[in-house]
Amino acid sequence: MDVFLMVRREKQTIFLDATEEDTVLQLKKKLEPIVKRAPEDQRLYNVDTKDPLEDNKTLGDCGYKATTARAQDPASIGLAFRLNDDTFEQGYIKTYTIPPELPDVMKPQEGTVPPAGLSSE
Repeated sequence: MDVFLMVRREKQTIFLDATEEDTVLQLKKKLEPIVKRAPEDQRLYNVDTKDPLEDNKTLGDCGYKATTARAQDPASIGLAFRLNDDTFEQGYIKTYTIPPELPDVMKPQEGTVPPAGLSSE
């Protein structure tokens, strides 16, 4: 079954689809031409626990299932790169900005009739 993923690093978000049977290493190989880094210089990790994903495990084994990583609600995976001293950078993902609240004039008013053709029934 297909799983839909958002691979995130700092301000970058990459949308990918894969299967539950794909390994973490196969996912890194899909990322290689996009991020221009070899698979051995990439570390994928669970964004909630910060635990690295093992190359030989399948995405399904790592908890990324078709029921939890859907097209309309993709699962997030963190990405970190190897540094010059052979360590990996700390996983950092910039949070999305929150849009400002709608001005009062744009909020729906109680008791108003919707324009013709836009009935709520």
